[in-house]
Amino acid sequence: MKRIFERIIEGIIQCSGFLTSIVVLLIIAFLFTEAFGLFNKKTIEDGYVLAFNENNTVKKLNASQIKDIFDEEILNWEQLGGPREPITVFRLNDLTHYFTETELGKEYEHASTKIDSLIHMTPGMIAFIPEEFIPQNPKSRILKDNAIPMRDVLFGTEWFPTATPAAQFGILPLIGGTLWVSAFAILFALPFGLSVSVYMSEVANNRIRNILKPVIELLSGIPSVVYGFFGLIVIVPFIQKIFGLPVGETGLAGSIVLAIMALPTIITVSEDAMRNCPNSMREASLALGASKWQTIYKVVIPFSISGITSGVVLGIGRAIGETMAVLMVTGNAAVIPHSILEPLRTIPATIAAELGETPSGGTHYQALFLLGVILFFITLIINLSVEYISNKQK
Repeated sequence: MKRIFERIIEGIIQCSGFLTSIVVLLIIAFLFTEAFGLFNKKTIEDGYVLAFNENNTVKKLNASQIKDIFDEEILNWEQLGGPREPITVFRLNDLTHYFTETELGKEYEHASTKIDSLIHMTPGMIAFIPEEFIPQNPKSRILKDNAIPMRDVLFGTEWFPTATPAAQFGILPLIGGTLWVSAFAILFALPFGLSVSVYMSEVANNRIRNILKPVIELLSGIPSVVYGFFGLIVIVPFIQKIFGLPVGETGLAGSIVLAIMALPTIITVSEDAMRNCPNSMREASLALGASKWQTIYKVVIPFSISGITSGVVLGIGRAIGETMAVLMVTGNAAVIPHSILEPLRTIPATIAAELGETPSGGTHYQALFLLGVILFFITLIINLSVEYISNKQK
């Protein structure tokens, strides 16, 4: 009877593990499917086309050039390798500027013909219009709309997912912001965290250690939004005042908040690693004439370096994946940061801020899933690093 019961429990555990693995694989497959669907989408907004004069020699425009044209930063076709003609931008809401309601018809039944004639008579015009407004035999030429290039997404420097007529999904600023904030967070957290772990492991008596350890572990249970409020109320005004900045929501504020959040992980893992150092090694070092501090940095720390490094890497993982606290204090500017004192935006903060407002299945929606894939790979690399460092034998 006991053996049958053990077999049942074993089967339940195996089924649970199998189902968990299947669910994880399905989630990953769904993530990748949604993300890479972005590269099958067209550059121009769905249901719309760009039309211009048939004599215009420009054959191809990327999303950045289209944006600059409609933002009036590019004013002549010559700048794009075309004829020396000033660019005239036409949007659908400009229709009544060129034609009367009588010319267009009561239900705009003549709009397509009128727009086509207008483009034909205006050499420098580019029109952003619905596909239904293109006549069967147009005089104007329709710009060839290719799929969104992977190069423009992975190496693009502008994140404008709601721009029209062509959204831009350059994720380089978001990757840079994520790595920038995380790197400085670890630079701030590592010295302090290592110092506290050395004190708790090698210097503090049992009474002080028993008080400090629960307090430090309690910091891990504080919600991230509370850290965000603390950073917004205390750290942001402090940085603004000290550095004389127009705003205090900067990468530095995010790094300090993340450093505070990463400290419990670094301290706990490093302290446990140091306490695993055999007392015989300490006693041997002291017997050879080394001082207590020489024993700490020449014996205990080198012996525990694997565990200390694991704590640091786990702290980096906490910093990279954090959402709310960073969202509240970094300024959310999707630009490549050139200084830690500039506003920036991270990948998790972007996903949290924008996913709830995007229509399902659209290009913006799929671009956010692509950010999730990139974050997945970053986290995977960190986890593999932890496994490698933890299993490494000195």
